[in-house]
Amino acid sequence: MAAVADLRRGWEQRALWGHLGWQDIRQRYRRSVLGPVWITISMAVTAVALGILYSGLFDIELATFLPHVLVGFIVWNFISGCIAEGSEVFIANEGLIKHLPSPLSVHVYRLVWRQALFFAHNLLVYLVMLLVFPQPLSWTVLTAVAAFALLAVNGAWVALAVGIITTRFRDILPITQSIVQLMFFMTPIVWIYDDLANSPNPDIAERAKLAEFNPFLHFLEIVRRPLLGQDQVLRHWVVVLVITVIGWALTLFVMRRYRSRVSYWV
Repeated sequence: MAAVADLRRGWEQRALWGHLGWQDIRQRYRRSVLGPVWITISMAVTAVALGILYSGLFDIELATFLPHVLVGFIVWNFISGCIAEGSEVFIANEGLIKHLPSPLSVHVYRLVWRQALFFAHNLLVYLVMLLVFPQPLSWTVLTAVAAFALLAVNGAWVALAVGIITTRFRDILPITQSIVQLMFFMTPIVWIYDDLANSPNPDIAERAKLAEFNPFLHFLEIVRRPLLGQDQVLRHWVVVLVITVIGWALTLFVMRRYRSRVSYWV
């Protein structure tokens, strides 16, 4: 109940973490002419460069491959941001934790809110992409809103759990960052899972299907597919919902045991 109360009291302080999250972005791009637009520009340049490169390597039409890569980058930046920054969310807020009497969840809500703002900025690239490469969008695009909300809910428990553990064991921080970098290549962002899974070469198809064991595949697809006008796949939602329930159950256990010790560990 104490863990749930922390989450509830943190949510009630929306004005606080909402303001802090916005200030984080303003502070990072202070004295910059374009400000947060640099986030979008840097992401777009990287995605377009890799899209052009890999479309040539895989011999896939650019109009098909580039939207796949661009939307994949937009979603992946949110996922990786929640994990990478979540691993040091309490370490980075040491001063506030020691001097500001607020729930621990305030710092996690602040992080997820900040990443959601980055995501909104990056959607500008998606809108430009729709003008250059129109997609067969339908009503299913609305499911991307629910999918992103589910992504944010999972980002919160990951930041809470990993953040608490990393505060106690600092070696977890570089390990987490290395895992995020590795998973970028193992997740179908710059390659198309369906093409490899349906390859006429049985060896390639079998190896590609191992990606089903990668949880990031399912989180990525529930957002990317509707944004590209593709139908949702039930198994992706089932996996994500199962991970959400198990993840929050484990996080509440971790919070119950170690929440009170974080202020001493930082």
